[in-house]
Amino acid sequence: MGYIYLYTGTGAGKTANALGLALRSVGHKRKVVIIQFLKWWKNTGEYKIRKTLTPYYEIYQFGRKGWHGLSNLGEEDKKLTRKALKFAEKIVKAKRPHLLVLDEINLALHCKLLDVKKVLEFLNKIPKKTDVVLTGRFAPEELIDRAEFVNEIVDVKHPKEMVTTKGIQY
Repeated sequence: MGYIYLYTGTGAGKTANALGLALRSVGHKRKVVIIQFLKWWKNTGEYKIRKTLTPYYEIYQFGRKGWHGLSNLGEEDKKLTRKALKFAEKIVKAKRPHLLVLDEINLALHCKLLDVKKVLEFLNKIPKKTDVVLTGRFAPEELIDRAEFVNEIVDVKHPKEMVTTKGIQY
C-alpha cells in the first residue's frame, strides 16, 4: 500500500528529507520520479546526479528561470505548475514509480497556482504500490488531512548570513 508523506514548515530541509527517501528507494532498485514545482536551477545535486542513478531515478523541473519572489508569481507560473501536475498524472500511468516526489507542490498550492481539489483527485488515483512525498511551506489543511505522515520542519536556529554550501543546500 502506498502512503503519502508530507514535509512542510518554515525550516530548511523539506526537499532534503524527500531526497533522502529517494536515495533509499534507489538503493533498493526502486523507481523514483521527482517533479519539482517552481524550480528551474539545474546546478543542484539532485538534478546533476540524474544520469548516474539511471534507470531508477528521474527528475523534472517546472519553474520559470530566476527567483521572482512569491508576490511576483503570475500566469506563466500557473501554466508551469499545471503542466507539472498533468505531467505527474501521465508519468504515474506510464512509469508506475515506487516513489513519486512532488517537490514544492505545497507552496504552489499556497500561492493559488494549483487547485487543491485537483491535487487531491490526482492523489486518490495514485496506484497502491506508489508512495508519494509532498514538500513545501504552507501546506494546505486538506493535504495535511489526506497524508498519512506529516512532518513540520521548524527553524530553531540558523546563521545570520545566508549559507549556501554546495552539496548541502543545493
